[in-house]
Amino acid sequence: MRWIVLAALPTVLAGCSPAASAIPADPPAEAGAGERTKPTRPGTDWPRFLGPAGDASSPEKGILTTWPKDGLKKVWDCPLGIGYAPPTVAGGRLYHFDRFGDAARVTCRNAETGEFVWKFEYPTDYQDLYGYDSGPRACPVVDGDRLYTYGAEGMLHCLSAADGKEIWKFDTRAKYHFHQNFFGVGSVPAVEGDLLIVAVGGSPKGPRPGDLRDAKGNGSAIVAFDKKTGEVKYAFGDELASYSSPVVTTFGDRRVGLYFARGGLLGFDPAAGKELFHYKWRGRILECVNAANPVVIGDKVLLTECYEKGAAFIQVGAGGAVKEVWTDAGKDRGEQSLMGHWATPIHEGGFVYGCSGRHTAEADLRCLDLATGDVTWRERRTSRCMLLKVDGHLLSFGESGELRLIKLNPKKYEEVAKWDVPGLAYPSWAPPVLSRGLLYVRGKDETTRDGHRLICLELIPKK
Repeated sequence: MRWIVLAALPTVLAGCSPAASAIPADPPAEAGAGERTKPTRPGTDWPRFLGPAGDASSPEKGILTTWPKDGLKKVWDCPLGIGYAPPTVAGGRLYHFDRFGDAARVTCRNAETGEFVWKFEYPTDYQDLYGYDSGPRACPVVDGDRLYTYGAEGMLHCLSAADGKEIWKFDTRAKYHFHQNFFGVGSVPAVEGDLLIVAVGGSPKGPRPGDLRDAKGNGSAIVAFDKKTGEVKYAFGDELASYSSPVVTTFGDRRVGLYFARGGLLGFDPAAGKELFHYKWRGRILECVNAANPVVIGDKVLLTECYEKGAAFIQVGAGGAVKEVWTDAGKDRGEQSLMGHWATPIHEGGFVYGCSGRHTAEADLRCLDLATGDVTWRERRTSRCMLLKVDGHLLSFGESGELRLIKLNPKKYEEVAKWDVPGLAYPSWAPPVLSRGLLYVRGKDETTRDGHRLICLELIPKK
């Protein structure tokens, strides 16, 4: 099964050995570096996966729509270790999570200059069972003065955002015995009030940690921790883990948690830790995985996967009753509305825009009418890409480092700018991040064998 290619969330894959990583270590922080991180540019933070609203959208305005021939201005860049987690940005600081040798590393930098501030490391023994990258998949989550990370091996850490000191930690693998699930942990935790909600998907302890054929749940599909102390507040559910991340939303006057788990969508009460509904949506073959986040539109939810089932658009009623609006069930692959791999689709005005296709050569961008599931346009051979919605446009970041700027137009594909980011190569699978006019993209460094690179570009000129 070494031909399987999957990434999630934040995401996965690439063939390099963690022990062989030759990326240089970060330099010692200069005196006063921590005080030089107050932002000087207007705009918003990007403190969690898929941005301030958790839907890959930015409220910022004034983006450059005509790009110079040599592309967007590079503000700074830095080498990274291995891994596929995008950065997060809050309070003038940028945090990223990668791996150097046998150490998982969280690093803090000045978001505007790249100046190194602090780092935190812990030992990791994670090895990918299919020979792909063994670095982190999930991005850091910033909540006030604290930072949370969830490593590929299952270590959960709470750190001080100010200096990177450990506040608490929890080994989910040791406690809940989850199966490795192809490519390790790839789900980003969600903060809800005083809780840190984590997709664990544990199983009874067994001799075959990488074999999902006989895996069964053990009541720890979702585990909630006291975000301040690390105390387990509840655990429930017999679903196994996926690469999607928990989402907490509001239906009517009720807060509801959604997790697109290995077997389908799990709806739950995020305060009490009780299952509200379970909508099964997963292909029949062993290799099928669910990776894209559910997209919430009012009282409806869009799910999509690329291995067999395609998309489902469902309505969630009072008490958790689920009604199908439309689905791709029973359709041939060429007729399915949307086959999203790991990139979460974007909703705008009753239409959804998404990347469809399991493999690079077959992937395309398409727009759907949500009411019917009909495809209104399709742009073929775009490779797999991640999308960000900003200022009336879609920003597409392709897996070989290509940026495209596309107008939000449900009637036709309307590309206004395109540029290959110098220095980045396949696989570039982390979603782009936009904070205070600066666009951050990361991917494989084309100048090295093992390393990755983070590049900061100016998308909104500073006034």
